[in-house]
Amino acid sequence: MAIKLERIYTKPADLDGYRVLVDRLWPRGISKVNAQLASWEKEMGPSTELRKWFNHEPEKFPAFKEKYLAELAANAALPDFLDLVATQLATQDVIFLYGAKDETHNQAVILKELVLKRLADRVPATRLAD
Repeated sequence: MAIKLERIYTKPADLDGYRVLVDRLWPRGISKVNAQLASWEKEMGPSTELRKWFNHEPEKFPAFKEKYLAELAANAALPDFLDLVATQLATQDVIFLYGAKDETHNQAVILKELVLKRLADRVPATRLAD
């Protein structure tokens, strides 16, 4: 099983996995029914202050990544999120959904990298690869 990334505004590429929204804000124009989510883990999104500072400017991405990782390290919800992802990966893919237009410079990319590192000892590496 794998962790995949998908923009919530695109037609779902994969409905056979555990679909989890990892944005703090609900995406505009998306109905909760049509999103077909298993979970909305808004606590995993960057803080409002950090999100506004970043403003999806690619040149700020390295600093954004550093600040977001610091937020995640201090996030009391992270252990439960890691447990949730590990449990779901045992039987199905996990799809992190995000709203950003930029598919390379967004928090889901960073979150996936962190989760893969943290779960490496719990889940065989072959299950985490794309």
